[in-house]
Amino acid sequence: MKRETLLAILGVSISASLFTGCALRPTHAVIYSNATSPYFATSAKSGSKIGKSENCTNLLGLVAIGDCSIANAAKNGNISSVSTVDWKGTNFLTIYSSGQTIVTGE
Repeated sequence: MKRETLLAILGVSISASLFTGCALRPTHAVIYSNATSPYFATSAKSGSKIGKSENCTNLLGLVAIGDCSIANAAKNGNISSVSTVDWKGTNFLTIYSSGQTIVTGE
């Protein structure tokens, strides 16, 4: 019974990952990931300030909570001119995932 349950969970996770297309981050993996990846950069001058959004959490792709917006991260870092945006995320079998937006600028 345990084996069938594990295979079912793995099958659902793989299917969910395959059908999300470009919504996946570059460091997203089907089984487990815990990585930071670049999202984009602007032409704004690099700054010394760092802002982080609150953590966002997703359960089974059914419930997602949190504010991972660039605006939230910039506000938390007192940044008015964003130069880079990174994404730090953790994923386990697409059952549970969490993430945070990290911005730099002045």
